[in-house]
Amino acid sequence: MRDEYHEFQRRDAEILSIGPENQEAFRRYWEAERIPFPGLADPTHRVVKLYRQQIKLTGFGRMPATLLIDKQGKIRFQHFGDSMKDIPPNEQLLALLDELNAAVPSEQREDIPQQ
Repeated sequence: MRDEYHEFQRRDAEILSIGPENQEAFRRYWEAERIPFPGLADPTHRVVKLYRQQIKLTGFGRMPATLLIDKQGKIRFQHFGDSMKDIPPNEQLLALLDELNAAVPSEQREDIPQQ
C-alpha cells in the first residue's frame, strides 16, 4: 500500500493502519519505514474490538484486517486474514474503490486531486 499510496489518494481514499504497539514504538517504525499514510497505535486493543479483528493467542498476534469504509461510515468491504500474508492485493482494493466512486453521482463527490 505504501508504494501505491498515490493511487489510493487519487481515488479520494485514505489508508489508516492500526497496530498493537505503543505510540512511541509505532512512531519510530513509521519514521524508519517512511510510511506516508497515518498510523494509529492501539495497544489496548480498543479499535480491534470495535472492528472484530482477530487476535491469535499462539504468538502471532493480530491477524491482518482490511476494511473499506465509505464517507458515511458504512463498511463497504472487509477481509480478515488467516495469516500475516493474507492481505488483498492493491489491484483488488483499487478496483473496489473505482466501483464505489463510480456508484456515487459526481455532484455528491468531492473533487478528487489528480497527481
